Amino acid sequence: MFYGALSTYLIMFVTTHLFSAGSKAQDNRMISYITLIIMGLRLVELFIDPFIGNWIDRTKTRFGQFKPWVVVGGTVTSIIILILFTDLGGLNYTHPFLYLFIFAILYITMDIFYSFKDVAFWSMIPALSFSSKERERTASSARVGSTLGGGLVGVIVMPLVLFFSLNKAGGTGDSRGWFAFGLMVAIVGIVTAWIVGFGTHEVQSDLRKNKENTVGIKKIFSTLAKNDQLMWIALTYGIYAIGINILNSLVLYCFTFILGKSTSFSIFQMINIVISLISVSIFPKLVDKFNRRRVFATCIGIMLAGIVVFALAGRSLILVLLAAEMFQVPQAVIFLVVLMIISDSVEYGQLKLGHRDESLTLSLRPLLDKFGGAVSNGVVGQIAVMAGMTSGATAASITAAGQFKFKIMMFAVPAVFLIIALTIFWKKSTLTEKKHAEIVDELEKTWGKKIKPQAVASVEESVISVPSPVSGQLIDLNDVSDPTFASGKVGKGFAIKPTDGKVLAPFDGTIKQIFNTRHAVGLVDKNGVALLIHIGFGTVAMRGTGFVSYISQGQKVKKGDELIEFWDPAIKKAGFDDTVVVVVTNYKHFGDFKFSLDPGTSVVSNEQNIMDITLNSENKGE
Repeated sequence: MFYGALSTYLIMFVTTHLFSAGSKAQDNRMISYITLIIMGLRLVELFIDPFIGNWIDRTKTRFGQFKPWVVVGGTVTSIIILILFTDLGGLNYTHPFLYLFIFAILYITMDIFYSFKDVAFWSMIPALSFSSKERERTASSARVGSTLGGGLVGVIVMPLVLFFSLNKAGGTGDSRGWFAFGLMVAIVGIVTAWIVGFGTHEVQSDLRKNKENTVGIKKIFSTLAKNDQLMWIALTYGIYAIGINILNSLVLYCFTFILGKSTSFSIFQMINIVISLISVSIFPKLVDKFNRRRVFATCIGIMLAGIVVFALAGRSLILVLLAAEMFQVPQAVIFLVVLMIISDSVEYGQLKLGHRDESLTLSLRPLLDKFGGAVSNGVVGQIAVMAGMTSGATAASITAAGQFKFKIMMFAVPAVFLIIALTIFWKKSTLTEKKHAEIVDELEKTWGKKIKPQAVASVEESVISVPSPVSGQLIDLNDVSDPTFASGKVGKGFAIKPTDGKVLAPFDGTIKQIFNTRHAVGLVDKNGVALLIHIGFGTVAMRGTGFVSYISQGQKVKKGDELIEFWDPAIKKAGFDDTVVVVVTNYKHFGDFKFSLDPGTSVVSNEQNIMDITLNSENKGE
């Protein structure tokens, strides 16, 4: 709701109500100044956003990493946007250039705090899950709310403005009505920010811990630039955002000055809410069935068709509504596709660069939205002046030449941007769901390497025995089909060809890492032995299908407790190797690894010892 007010309706207020007391030429100059100021400030602020994301990444408070920024950002921005829906006590008439200066200060402050709020909010998605499927569900739920807010603000804007206006002004209302609208947006912005602050719980994970801090201008921008998949989707979305923001910002102008039916905009938005909520709700099923690339391309095709219908609709309300829906509805789905790819690029960058930057990475999405909004804000103000759609204008006063110029900018220009965006996406964006699953699988193999053993009280305790967590046939780790495990890079240990699907705790310990796809678990015993139990190779792509987890993060377990149950036929049906690997990932902190049984031996979990580990001398009690 806030973003709709900021990117679309604040500009409508500026162009139609803020400057109307002087000559037409002077009013148009002031409109041009203020819209160019908005565009300039938003473009300048784009260079600040990566630092905001990096700042959030390094935030540590007892209230969480993200929630404080959501609350503070939501509160500050809401108060400022209410002030901007005023003339600052008449300064726009008495001291217009002082008004422009104060407006610029307020606007850049609001934009910075909006970035803190928006980046922190959407950064929760990769922080809550490593699974693409679960991220899709979480993001879809969040997008249902934002779709509802974005639609409702369009439904109520003109009825609310006109209800509180003393002068209806040909369907555009007056300053009193627009202030009432700003007040409603401010209240919703504050209340919802505090609901997020008190109603959510941030989840921690060993794999989310950074290995280094990304600080300094050069390092921040270098980190972003080295993540090539992030850069390609950013370029795609940036070009796309310019196109849709221009058209979206002009829809209300179209209803007001072309159709002459500003209140019909509410009908369009009500229809838009219903259809968009349906499309967002089925998003996980859409990408499961067709994959993200096809969904993105199809949505762009529908939007381009909508532009064609829009351009040919003339004054037909039915055709305008149809065209507007064809353009609007796919936007929520494309937002989710892009958000998922950006979220997945967190792990892509983590594997490639060796450190994890959630908020820095996620800061690009609102940055690009604001970039598109900045360009459209500057362009729309000029279009309004060029087409004669400023203070005092009505549908009857717009000339044929004005309508032609307006339609060129509303339809032809956005279409070009969408075609360019689709071309870049299709050729350069290769971070698919399958590729991301493979990346997560590789990251899982890095777990536990930094965990250090604890000193023991006696020599007897310096030898740790590890039985098999699952029944089956013992296999030499060097002989498994996965080259990373076979090479010993993940750790030292053994493998089992399972004969049943029950994974039991091989010793007393603490669950330190739960993988969302439930095909692996990391646990640590009292001596600091970090043991990774990994079920199958490539099974991360099953997204948890066929696996059941009975444990939670931080849970204490006893030897023999059931950790995971898996259905072996499901793994084989999916075409994956079902071998269970058991490795000590922090093996470099230990001395000898001795094996009690020869490969090929049948073992029964928890009853037959497989491996004895000896602590290094510095960890022994003698």
